[in-house]
Amino acid sequence: MAIQQADKLLKKHKDLHCAKVLKAIGLQRTGKQDEAYALAQEVAALEPTDDNSLQALTILYREMHRPELVTKLYEAAVKKVPNSEEYHSHLFMAYARVGEYKKMQQAGMALYKIVPKNPYYFWSVMSLIMQSISAQDENLSKTMFLPLAERMVEKMVKEDKIEAEAEVELYYMILERLEKYKEALDVVRGKLGEKLTSELQSRENKCMAMYKKLHRWPECNALARRLLLKNSDDWQFYITYFDSVFQLIDESWTPPAEEEHSLEGEVHCSIEQAVNFIEERITEESKSSRPLRGPYLAKLELIRRLRHRGCNDEYKLGDPEELMFQYFKKFGDKPCCFTDLKVFVDLLPPSQYTKFIRQLLDVIPLAAAAENEVALPGDIKALQQHLCVVQLSRLLGIYHSMEKKQKLAVVRELMLRYRHGLEFGKSCLKTELQFSDYYCLLAVHLLLDLWLEGEEAAVWQCLTLLEEGLSHSPSNAQFKLLLIRIYCRLGAFEPVSELYSSLDAKHIQHDTIGYLLTRYAGSLGHYAAASQSCNFALRFFHSNQKDTSEYIIQAYKYGAFEKIPEFIAFRNRLNSSLHFAQVRTERMLLDLLLEANISTSLEESIKSMSLSPEEDDIPWKDLRDNRDLTVLFSWDPKDRDISEEHRKLSLEEETLWLRIRSLTLRLVSGLPTLGHTIQPKNSEKTAENGVSSKIDTIRALLQQLEAAVDSGKKFLEQKIQYPVLGPPPTRMAGFFSNGSCQCQTSLFYLVSDIYELDTNGLEDSAEIQERIGNSFKSLVERLTDLFNKCKGDLIEVRDGTLKTHPNLLENLVFFVETISIALWVSSYCDSVLRPFKSNLQKKKKKKKESSVAMPPVFTHFLDYVTELQTLTSNVIDHIKGLEIILTALKLEELSLKDTLLLQEEKKFTKTVQGKVQSSYHHSVQEIGELLKKRLDTIKKLKI
Repeated sequence: MAIQQADKLLKKHKDLHCAKVLKAIGLQRTGKQDEAYALAQEVAALEPTDDNSLQALTILYREMHRPELVTKLYEAAVKKVPNSEEYHSHLFMAYARVGEYKKMQQAGMALYKIVPKNPYYFWSVMSLIMQSISAQDENLSKTMFLPLAERMVEKMVKEDKIEAEAEVELYYMILERLEKYKEALDVVRGKLGEKLTSELQSRENKCMAMYKKLHRWPECNALARRLLLKNSDDWQFYITYFDSVFQLIDESWTPPAEEEHSLEGEVHCSIEQAVNFIEERITEESKSSRPLRGPYLAKLELIRRLRHRGCNDEYKLGDPEELMFQYFKKFGDKPCCFTDLKVFVDLLPPSQYTKFIRQLLDVIPLAAAAENEVALPGDIKALQQHLCVVQLSRLLGIYHSMEKKQKLAVVRELMLRYRHGLEFGKSCLKTELQFSDYYCLLAVHLLLDLWLEGEEAAVWQCLTLLEEGLSHSPSNAQFKLLLIRIYCRLGAFEPVSELYSSLDAKHIQHDTIGYLLTRYAGSLGHYAAASQSCNFALRFFHSNQKDTSEYIIQAYKYGAFEKIPEFIAFRNRLNSSLHFAQVRTERMLLDLLLEANISTSLEESIKSMSLSPEEDDIPWKDLRDNRDLTVLFSWDPKDRDISEEHRKLSLEEETLWLRIRSLTLRLVSGLPTLGHTIQPKNSEKTAENGVSSKIDTIRALLQQLEAAVDSGKKFLEQKIQYPVLGPPPTRMAGFFSNGSCQCQTSLFYLVSDIYELDTNGLEDSAEIQERIGNSFKSLVERLTDLFNKCKGDLIEVRDGTLKTHPNLLENLVFFVETISIALWVSSYCDSVLRPFKSNLQKKKKKKKESSVAMPPVFTHFLDYVTELQTLTSNVIDHIKGLEIILTALKLEELSLKDTLLLQEEKKFTKTVQGKVQSSYHHSVQEIGELLKKRLDTIKKLKI
């Protein structure tokens, strides 16, 4: 309609620029990009200066992701209307969108000359800082850009023209980057520093940062001390206070006799003073109206530091165990009590763990109804205290050392407490968590331990309890995240998509927790859901590009200069995100799998993705692992928890797997480029039309793939086991062990041989033909072997419990991928052999002989295609068989003999088993559908 209305207007007023642009926006939004662009360029060529046209064109170019065109628009407008403040500022912002810092600097100054307002002057200064940040040569930024920025600000300071806080911040930023810490300190402490008021303690924090940089520990100490006297609950200042005390002790600093200790007042430079200071804070706290945690935790921190220095005994600070006990008595009913104490549990000797836990339990008011029953809390406070003790028990490893029977008894008790605690949360809203949710989570963690020890039934009970928990606490993210992890481990992707979307991941979370979904998306056969989840993630990364430049512009407008480098660093961090690179690669492979040679030709598919084998757009050197690997709560002791080493290894594994996947994608994208017919034995010709260089690219990529595969195999030899709640392993191990890797590599080698046959012709190529024949044979054997690894039941019932085999699903998915690559390679063979055959037939007709011998390569190829067809038909039959078994499987008849299960649990167990069964069923259906389409493609390969 908008397009129609614009057309009506244009009939009456041919030269109404704005109507043309609005029509172009309409065309752009209906997908007619080329028409829209042509129309927009018509208007842009006339260099309009009316505001409406300029704004409309800006909107259009932004939607086209062509911000560089906006700069040209406003450059032209500024030339025509040189005194317009508005156009000049639009031009500045247009440069900001594309990061043209030098031009921004000039535009800022031009603007200041027309309208001498401070902000415009400082826009120019900020652009200098941005030039220094983006300069490759650090020397240049330190000797040219930053000093120039400093001089520009100093000029304003001398003329007493500094008006706003943002301008002082900017001055501070320049001095800090120039490492002129003393000058920066003078600015903050001086008259200009009085303007720093928007953030609490902004001045003090900046002073502290400079004192640290200058190693002025007396000032650090005195300032921290002063701030703690004001607020004895501010943890960051305790840390600075302790750091500085010990620095001063190590430097044997003594206060001067006559004058002030330091610029900031009195300094503490001995352990006695620190001990007394903390004791005073605790005495003060006891008088305060609300309880403060800081002083008590500071005492534990001080003990830890003294122990670390091996000088704890002389200072009678007390026994950590007793202090923690007192802390618990005071704050045990607060949810933060566990996280506070968690930091200090290593002060306890392991022999005291059980005694310590018993001591805590003794002070909790629990009441038992009858003699042998569990003593339950009477109110929320007691419940919180008890929960804190249970979490500490897990952290101290008390549950880990139990026998299986004891563990099951604890699970029963925790679930009893969980269900009892639900009474306290009856009035909770749906969006609020139940007070006793952690009991349920802890019970699940215990069951996960049992599952890892080989107890198959435990995993089903985990799912049962989590589904039950979710029914009472529908917005508990921890329940959802754990369900996602466990369902994925069992190979059931269907319930996971729904759970993930109910988490309602926002913005940056698509990068930090998206891996939980995308790692399993494509590998479990839910192709449609996988496409959707990849799109979800990619949409965030692509919109981030556009959004960040808007944030930067807002930061200029409102003078939040120190945020600008942060936004740019944020954008770079997302652009070089490991997850972004993975999702992009997997998404393209998935698209080829679902479309190439089914709905469109391989060549068209690759063209629409603008893929080229020569281009590698992954920033390997700068890859950033932005995954949040601790998103799942864990109460495990240090030795069982995720370690720094695990993170490093996981990143290495993910990068190796990404390299293999990205090379596979590039090799596939190189196939259509080879499909040109070549004049046999005319080497000059081949180099001319650029095809011989294409085969060189493919051979080079193949070498890289071999190297990546070798690195991957070496990596897997370490047999790394990540914690169950740690990073999920990649698909690399399966890729090697089921034989897909060997199949795919030999397929790409086959491409090289066929290319050679193509250039040499059929006459004297008996050796190549034989090589190709052998390759065909071994390929069919390898594919058959891969198929054998897909055989077996996905779900089997053993002694009344269910056992799942998700690896069979992953193998099937790899089989489909490998057979697809085999077909793409085969259609390349087909395109090479077909012209040869028609030439031979022409020769036959000419010579009128029936004895022109057919070269063996044709027979080899036909046999190979027939065998591929038979093999694919067999796999499709196998999948049909799986479907029938899955449909017929009556899980509810599984005798739920397990006495542990209550009536309500049985209901959830049924739900869980149904979800897994249905998910497998859908996976198998989608894999089957895709293979049928592939079979149709094979049938067309008849030369």
